[in-house]
Amino acid sequence: MKNLSRLLFAMLLMLSFSSINAQDENNPWAISLGVNAVDFYPTGEDAPLGDYFDEYFNARDHWNILPSLSSLSVSKYLSNGFSFGVTGSINKIESFGDSEVNDLSYYGLDGTVKYSFGRLLKSKVIDPYLGIGGGYTWVDKIGAGTLNGALGFNFWLSENIGLTVQSTYKHAFEDYLSTHFQHYAGLTFKFGGKDTDGDGIYDKDDACPEVAGLPEFNGCPDTDGDGIEDSKDECPNEPGLAEFNGCPDTDGDGVPDHLDECPTVAGLKELNGCPDADGDGVADHLDECPNEAGPAANKGCPWPDRDGDGVADKDDKCPDEPGTVANDGCPEITEAVKKALNAYAKTILFDTGKASIKTHSAEVLANIIGILNEYPNAKFSIEGHTDSVGSDALNMKLSKERASSVMNYLIENGIASDRLSSEGYGETRPIDSNKTRAGRANNRRVEINLVK
Repeated sequence: MKNLSRLLFAMLLMLSFSSINAQDENNPWAISLGVNAVDFYPTGEDAPLGDYFDEYFNARDHWNILPSLSSLSVSKYLSNGFSFGVTGSINKIESFGDSEVNDLSYYGLDGTVKYSFGRLLKSKVIDPYLGIGGGYTWVDKIGAGTLNGALGFNFWLSENIGLTVQSTYKHAFEDYLSTHFQHYAGLTFKFGGKDTDGDGIYDKDDACPEVAGLPEFNGCPDTDGDGIEDSKDECPNEPGLAEFNGCPDTDGDGVPDHLDECPTVAGLKELNGCPDADGDGVADHLDECPNEAGPAANKGCPWPDRDGDGVADKDDKCPDEPGTVANDGCPEITEAVKKALNAYAKTILFDTGKASIKTHSAEVLANIIGILNEYPNAKFSIEGHTDSVGSDALNMKLSKERASSVMNYLIENGIASDRLSSEGYGETRPIDSNKTRAGRANNRRVEINLVK
């Protein structure tokens, strides 16, 4: 038995070392060393054996344990949680269910495909797995093939070392070898991986496997030593700052040198690092008036303003008459003028129930045209209103037609059409009571309002 045990152990060691030489850099290997226990009892066979899983944990009465290193496994990770391993084990059988036997030798050689659930659990510590496979088992001089199913878990103490516990059901293909359970507990060591650039980081974990680098950058280099890996460093050969992706900022203006049009003089970010003494948004080296604020369109110099109203001549619709910015450089219409304009408008008379303007309103309309001509850049809205006599629909139609009639009259008498618009509101906006004759007269009106 000793010679056979040594032979089996030597064979498995040779297998493991030969496998190490053939390892793949993306598929690390693992070796497990531990103790196994063989239990013939809870397998559903006749006495002296018990029913399936009966007294499954009765180690004192049924388990056969060799108090020494008795199991060795070598496995290779395949992909997507799957691995394949070969296990060799030895034991001594003294209990066959409830019966005692006389020191029978036990040898097993098994191959198993395992699927790990560690990735699904997203755990780097607890790693349960299921396995299926087959092998050959000898009890004393009797040997037979077995179909195996395994359940176990790894408890990883570190990235490479873990505790492994496994229970395997081994169903024998021959009647002369009893089906049984084989339990295992031991240490598992993960190893392997190729390190092409010799930086101490395996290629499978090395983001730059062909170039020696640093662990903090997953194996990628930092040539200029500024703490930014070369692949993310826009200036990999010149130490710089992280906020500028590894590039320097000589003048300290917040614009890195390679983007700074004035790299030795502190400037503004919005001007690509160049200064602007007069604050007009034009960099000094492009500003023909660097000490006097002006627009970029005029090369940094101010536009002329003849009337001094704050509106440049190029934008001033009344360049020789002071006005306001809101009115494009032209004078604003005063409140008094607005009131006078509407006072005239309210006296425009129409034929009863019609939109035609009475001829004796011509003088009033002439006064309105005179006011509008004084403000050639102003725009006006003409609004028609009625009293409540008659239907809503008729009043609305009439008010629109009267407003339009006034607008057309003004256009025909020289007022630009783009300065005028018209709308009717019917009886919806009264300014007086519709219960009196005088009130209804006030509500029948036209208004001319400044459009701002």
